[in-house]
Amino acid sequence: EDMTKKNFELVASVNYTAYFLCAKYSSAVMKKQREISPEYMADIIEINSKSGLSGSNKNFAYAGSKFGGIGLTQSFALELAPYGIRVNAVAPGFIETEMLDALPEEKKKEYLDAIPMHRLGRVEDVAGIVSMLASDACAYMTGLILPVDGGISLCGTSMVSTAA
Repeated sequence: EDMTKKNFELVASVNYTAYFLCAKYSSAVMKKQREISPEYMADIIEINSKSGLSGSNKNFAYAGSKFGGIGLTQSFALELAPYGIRVNAVAPGFIETEMLDALPEEKKKEYLDAIPMHRLGRVEDVAGIVSMLASDACAYMTGLILPVDGGISLCGTSMVSTAA
């Protein structure tokens, strides 16, 4: 009830509309490259969130925009496959970042207790999956959403709030 329409639209603009625009304009270039070189393959990889896989308590605007991103990823994968463009997404969970460091210790403990692997993710965990998706090892994969979340997405909806 405290969310304003303006703030809701800002979150949607950043997480949903911006992804659409990036995919729209980058895929145009990728299609041209494919015209020039028919063997050319390209990748669009969205960084989504665990919140795009299940609801997020007290964080509906973010979760909704990330759910939308997954819909875009799967739709773009279908639309762009004929042009040799693979479209996939990575859905990180709680990753060690300055933003997470700023949270109170009790909130960080709540997150750790909810993660089956009992550790926060590292930036390298996400980067490794992105690198793999962009490699020839994944040349026959499109439309995937890969959680990088220590297993928290296996635990169901709204296990913990992402609101500070």
